[in-house]
Amino acid sequence: MLIKIELHEESSSKQIKNSKEIMLQLPSVPFTAKLSFSLIVIIASSFVIYIGQDIIIPIIMSILFAIMLQPIVYFLKTKIRIPIVVGAILTVAVFVALFIGLFIFISFQISDILTDIDKIQKNLNVHIATIQHFIRVNFSISWYEQKTFIDEAKKDSIQNGKELIGVTISSFSNTILNIILVPIYTFLILLYSGHFKLFFKKLLLKKHHTILNDILIQVKSTVKSYILGLILELVFVSALTSIGLYFIGVEYAILLGIITGILNLIPYIGILFAGILTIIASLTGSTDLSIVFGIIVVNIIVQFIDNNVLVPLVVSSKVKINAISTIVGILIGSALAGISGMFLAIPIMAILKVVFDRIDYLEPWGYLIGDDLPKTHQWKRLNLPKLDFDDFSDTVTNKNETII
Repeated sequence: MLIKIELHEESSSKQIKNSKEIMLQLPSVPFTAKLSFSLIVIIASSFVIYIGQDIIIPIIMSILFAIMLQPIVYFLKTKIRIPIVVGAILTVAVFVALFIGLFIFISFQISDILTDIDKIQKNLNVHIATIQHFIRVNFSISWYEQKTFIDEAKKDSIQNGKELIGVTISSFSNTILNIILVPIYTFLILLYSGHFKLFFKKLLLKKHHTILNDILIQVKSTVKSYILGLILELVFVSALTSIGLYFIGVEYAILLGIITGILNLIPYIGILFAGILTIIASLTGSTDLSIVFGIIVVNIIVQFIDNNVLVPLVVSSKVKINAISTIVGILIGSALAGISGMFLAIPIMAILKVVFDRIDYLEPWGYLIGDDLPKTHQWKRLNLPKLDFDDFSDTVTNKNETII
């Protein structure tokens, strides 16, 4: 454990206090004890999140939205002289109106697709017959064997469908509740933001307030940059997908592009659901199987651009989390809180990294989840990634401190 002794020297002219810190090295806590305590905290936190996800997840989402909307409230308060209560109400109302407008647009478009449900079913049967013929010719599986397999699959799907209906109803009710609670939470967090800051300051000694302010500023900057990056990614993916689907002749290209952009925000599985929905919707226009291949090609191209250009440029550049930590965090978030946990995993990890990096005994954990690979090096006019740690130096101990 480290004990800091401050020596003050007073200047007679300007009365400036220069403090020098002498670090006394005392017997530290054993590594096994630190590791055990860390594991207990991780397990306890995960358990609390798992059993209380219906309460915790809406609050976390509201905090992220409040951080994103706070500059607008501050602008209305300082520049236009609108009271903070009115400014918060107006900001949240406009934010909710945007979501309602998007929801109404998607609902009208989906209702148009549902009017063609008979045409979709007819075209789907044509595609199924084509696939069955292909299987019979190339794999020597008769129509009867295929029909038997499909009938057995239908029996299982009916049983699973009953369970899925119950889960869907429960999930839908929770979603409706969250839609009501999140705007309320967001408004209250915007209204009491100063109250919460003062609470954190009361928890800590005055000498730690500088670090606290730095953490709060960095958390705000990271969250705002990350959410802005997601919005830009949503716009670009929606536009690129809509353009691609339009050129290959898919009906409702704009709607399907917007749905693809929204679902793409769900890591890994979102784009798969978007592709399946697009393929099903394409059956309203044609029975030509080339449309399906065209949709697959468009999604692959858009995902290539997204993963190699958009994500590194507008998302990953804002959040310095390494790939392994990102994947593990998303999987843990999915196990704890489903799709909401997957969506919130990266911003939560980014916030934790900001906190860890500014607390000495937690800094190793911040380094663990961070992206600290050395920069590229030049070889014959080519910039190649330098994936070695030969020049690694421990920055934790390189401080202007005297160790006794």
